[in-house]
Amino acid sequence: MKVLLYFEGEKMLEKSGIGRAFDHQKKALESAGIEYTTDAKSKDYDILHINTYGLNTRKMIQQAKRQEKKVVYHAHSNAEDFKNSFIGSNAVTPLYKKYIVSLYSLGDHLITPTLYAKRILQSYGIQKPIDVVSNGINLAQFKPDAKKEQEFRAYFNLAAEQKVIISVGLYFYRKGIVDFVEIARRFPQYTFIWFGHISLYSVPKEIRKIVQYDHPDNVIFPGYIKGDIIEGAYSNADLFFFPSYEETEGIVVLEALASSQNVLVRDIPVYEGWLQDKQNCYMGHDNAEFSQLLEGIVEEKLPDLSKNGWQTAQTKSIQHIGTELKNVYEMVLS
Repeated sequence: MKVLLYFEGEKMLEKSGIGRAFDHQKKALESAGIEYTTDAKSKDYDILHINTYGLNTRKMIQQAKRQEKKVVYHAHSNAEDFKNSFIGSNAVTPLYKKYIVSLYSLGDHLITPTLYAKRILQSYGIQKPIDVVSNGINLAQFKPDAKKEQEFRAYFNLAAEQKVIISVGLYFYRKGIVDFVEIARRFPQYTFIWFGHISLYSVPKEIRKIVQYDHPDNVIFPGYIKGDIIEGAYSNADLFFFPSYEETEGIVVLEALASSQNVLVRDIPVYEGWLQDKQNCYMGHDNAEFSQLLEGIVEEKLPDLSKNGWQTAQTKSIQHIGTELKNVYEMVLS
């Protein structure tokens, strides 16, 4: 069995969650001993595993069908998580939905990262078989490391006693960036850092203003940072606060859990089945609840749930995902 992993526009998307999911797929297949290639010109493969939605993607699928290859489509996106992102995204969401449904329907088998994402696709009327396989997490990469934590604090010139709250995501309204900044205004004694970047020309004016100047002094937007600094931030911060309104999974949440970090998220359906309020994370519904919970976690008035969160991350290891992908591939070929 040989798999062609196809990812159109890799350079443009490498900093996104889809980009990290693609990287995890390669590692997962290696761990499961599955031969694969990323060479789109390859003809020597059994399964085409699609990750993206561009014009060349449809051509790749049509070519595979002509060669009687099986097609597995990884449904990373849906209409719900397209809303409240780029300029004009809400206006074109109906067209986007129609477009991705037409693409997904070309696959022999679909994969989604959560049960919630599967239900959304089924609500679109897609009849193809759908399996739920997490995007997974590289546990070793996010294991707490004192050297990485020191680099993080030195990079931002943080005093030893300074309390820090972090989040990671693109500059999208749906990611909760407006709420993140609003909460920061309420706690000037803490430092809030939002990691991530996307061209400000692509987001609405309100978001552009927030990132450029309309935020309090205790908020930092350092852009996209990878490696030791962000990994040190995950484990060394006092809290990972992710007020996103819509996700298909949320790889950054997995990264925080794997870093033995306390996590505060919005109570939304995507976390059903793997995150539980006051068990392995904390959940809030609005900024009033977020404020109360955030202070309680940072000031250690609430129980530390990081160990339980870490245990949750263990169930979504790269090795585990490799086994699940292998099962899907074998099912498709049979």
